[in-house]
Amino acid sequence: MNTQATPSPQFYLTAPAVCPYLAGELERKVFTHLVGPRAAEMNDLLTQGGFRRSQNIAYRPACEGCRACVSVRILTGEFIPRRSMRRILSLNSDLVGTMMPAQPSTEQFSLFRRYLDDRHQRGGMSDMSALDYAIMIEDTHVNTRLIEYRKRVPGEGIGDQPKGELIAVALTDQMSDGLSMVYSFFNPDEERRSLGTFMILDHINRTRQLGLPHVYLGYWVKGSAKMHYKTRFQPQEHLTARGWERFVDEDGELP
Repeated sequence: MNTQATPSPQFYLTAPAVCPYLAGELERKVFTHLVGPRAAEMNDLLTQGGFRRSQNIAYRPACEGCRACVSVRILTGEFIPRRSMRRILSLNSDLVGTMMPAQPSTEQFSLFRRYLDDRHQRGGMSDMSALDYAIMIEDTHVNTRLIEYRKRVPGEGIGDQPKGELIAVALTDQMSDGLSMVYSFFNPDEERRSLGTFMILDHINRTRQLGLPHVYLGYWVKGSAKMHYKTRFQPQEHLTARGWERFVDEDGELP
């Protein structure tokens, strides 16, 4: 019988770099590798503790003198979509979402490049190649899935493999207490569909079907316009120094 204990994860600290969210600030991150037989368990624990996953790395902000990045998770059991969200669900009722293994395709990469070229021309991912994309999708030791959203083709049955145009893709980790949205992208020409919001709503529904309580949205930064959308999905919890707490704005009202 092998009684040798599994080695504890080692954590490392990055050098300071320019903050992508707050002007004039520097960011640092603490990170560890998610590998080995306990990778899925560690991903659960670290995500619940405010970490995010990128490939086989789990990281968390560790900035000196700044705690602006706040982990956010939606309470799916209590969530009721707003009227505007119900309109978005109706608008996208012609889409079929299929969960599948985390395997890249040429079709996905083509959509990914269109998304980056339209939305993130100067971002850190702007020069990603097909190989970089494949690594982003496949380099995982946890329970990772892709969800492809395609237009429903007339005549397709519920059990048929969708064959319509690929509109959006979500890279998602399935955890013991919910789904964690790692990365998503979509056809930028379909802006009227509000596909970012739609994919979050779809993840809420999928999490409910799994009987799990949370959808993890990553970090929210107060004052960051690109992060503001995350607070629209109520009720939600934010990770504070006291643990996960229901988010209430400064006026004591849910936004």
